[in-house]
Amino acid sequence: MKLALVQTDLIWENPTANLATIEEQIAAIDQSVDLIVLPELFTSGFSMNPALVAEPMNSTTFKWMKMIAAQTGAVVAGSYAVKERGQFFNRLVWMQPDGTFDYYDKRHLFRMSGEDAVYSPGNRKIVQQIKGFNIMPLICYDLRFPVWSRNRNLEYDLLLYVANWPATRSGIWKTLLAARAIENQCFAVGVNRIGTDGNGVAHAGNSTIIDYKGEVISDAQATASVHVQELHRDQLSHFRQVFPAYLDADAFTLDK
Repeated sequence: MKLALVQTDLIWENPTANLATIEEQIAAIDQSVDLIVLPELFTSGFSMNPALVAEPMNSTTFKWMKMIAAQTGAVVAGSYAVKERGQFFNRLVWMQPDGTFDYYDKRHLFRMSGEDAVYSPGNRKIVQQIKGFNIMPLICYDLRFPVWSRNRNLEYDLLLYVANWPATRSGIWKTLLAARAIENQCFAVGVNRIGTDGNGVAHAGNSTIIDYKGEVISDAQATASVHVQELHRDQLSHFRQVFPAYLDADAFTLDK
């Protein structure tokens, strides 16, 4: 499976400009890919003003993702602010080339920025498939909560995080991605933005791919880039066979 990680600056609370910029970056990809990953809240930056930037489902950004997926033949995944039933959600949309889709609403809302006061939490995880890979997408602050992402019975092969992760906590970002990969015997992918947002918070990018042994496959610098990487599931399957730590995992139930 071939991934394209879109690491970009985001224009504060300007969906039209962000969609135009990202569309240009995607158009410059010079090879076929299976999955295109965008950062968290890629139309607005980490805005706590969803009344200004949120859209209903099946509106502009949804239709844009559907168009990009159809044009590229790749799944397009990223989160943006969605308004539904009078509530706001930080929603990751998983758009497939044939126009079918799924979505995940961010479970853990970042209270230190007041996200929990303006967005509603999700309570449903999703797992999607691409070329034999089972993939679980999550969002930013979810990275700190290993119970929510625990890979019971090898439910997934790749744990995917889209983020607006601040530069001041870049070391934590890398450490937690590695921890999630090791404990869940999976690939872990984190796609982060660059630049300074409207609140003056700087982001260093560090969009990263880590393998099941915690080893870094790629780590992007703090520049706008689209990084393409191919992953092989047979290598993961072999490692799970020779080191089946997952067989000794603790059984538990999760109260949602």
